[in-house]
Amino acid sequence: MIKKVLIANRGEIAARIIRTCKKLDIQTVAVYSEADQKAPFVLMADDSFLLGPPRVNESYLNIDKIISIAKEANVDAIHPGYGFLSESGDFAEKSQHAGIQFIGPTSKVMEKMGSKIEARNAMKKAGVPIVPGTDSAIASAENAIEIAKDIGYPIMLKASAGGGGIGMQVVQTDEELMKAFESNSKRAQTFFGDGAMFLEKKLDNARHIEIQLLADNHGNAIHLFERECSIQRRNQKVLEEAPSSFISDRTRQLMGEAAVKAAKSLGYTNAGTIEFLVDEEENFYFLEMNTRIQVEHPVTEEITGQDIVEHQIAIANGEELSIKQSDLQIDGHAIEVRIYAEDPVTFFPSPGHISVFQMPDGKYCRNEVAVADNYDVTPYYDPMIGKLIVKGSTRDEAISLLKEALLTYKVEGIKTNIPMLLAIVDNEEFKKGNTTTGFVQDFYLPQVKKK
Repeated sequence: MIKKVLIANRGEIAARIIRTCKKLDIQTVAVYSEADQKAPFVLMADDSFLLGPPRVNESYLNIDKIISIAKEANVDAIHPGYGFLSESGDFAEKSQHAGIQFIGPTSKVMEKMGSKIEARNAMKKAGVPIVPGTDSAIASAENAIEIAKDIGYPIMLKASAGGGGIGMQVVQTDEELMKAFESNSKRAQTFFGDGAMFLEKKLDNARHIEIQLLADNHGNAIHLFERECSIQRRNQKVLEEAPSSFISDRTRQLMGEAAVKAAKSLGYTNAGTIEFLVDEEENFYFLEMNTRIQVEHPVTEEITGQDIVEHQIAIANGEELSIKQSDLQIDGHAIEVRIYAEDPVTFFPSPGHISVFQMPDGKYCRNEVAVADNYDVTPYYDPMIGKLIVKGSTRDEAISLLKEALLTYKVEGIKTNIPMLLAIVDNEEFKKGNTTTGFVQDFYLPQVKKK
């Protein structure tokens, strides 16, 4: 039985996990870098340990140090959150070898789905539609150009490892592909230790829609419906909502069934998400699988009434799922926006000292934050400083509540993307639900340039 958990992460997700642990009367241990000594999540935990200097390879990516602390603190389990080591099979395996339960899937499944090429092949085998593209790593830029002739431009050049949009680029011509191949391969090698690249056909006017999964160790798997995550900048999500305003009930059912089928074929356990691209005719294609909890999980929690972290812990405890597919139904509409410390036009990070930090307050609001008043945002980590989630009985009501909440959000001392979020909320195409992956490029940036 899990009675004490170390959270191998930082910021708002560490605070989020701690809250559920407190609800379950589970003790928590935080680990932090020198840059995070005064972070809210450190103060929330029952105990905390210094990992090391601010740089991630000396702190949040230091597997041996984290496991050493876990042993010293005598914890039963480690929750990796998202990012950092959350999809590291090596971390999961070393945790298990140390006698510490890893709250996530097995290292074997994690490693298979961590390679986008292997994941594509696994989904193809499971009968899940995949985007036309290559099924193995491409040897060279010249080889990529030859393959591109068959696929046809535009094409998505992608790194097989990692995520967050790193090593990913849309290319329109042979010349662009030649230049992009080497630079993206080197970048992927630097960030993920794997420079393997592959190609996928770029779908026009596609939507990024994903299915949240839960699977236990007893063969049970369910989905918690979908999230629409199409509004992105630099291939990273900015706004997510549930349910999607685009797909039909029939497509929703088919996507959910396909995701569950895929999870069972993999022997997947714990929480995970299968991401799809959906075209204008509602045909859906496998994009990738995230073998962890996701940043946007709160919108799913809001429309289903489920605590995904609580389910993760129960599954890690060896318990059967406490809910069945037939128990779930969609209640209302939820929208999440990510609050970034960044310039709302250039998207460049904006580290600095937050002199004033005030969040909106209301029953319709859920705030997940990593900062506070008189807090320094450092340049060492992702610039997301918080998430704002609202829920309404309808999408229109949720949009109205979101605008109201954003207008009362106050962050002084640094730049944030709140002006961008307000512009999106006021955009007529957004209100209509025309939220394809090209939304920021097609609607937001032209709107900004007019001013």
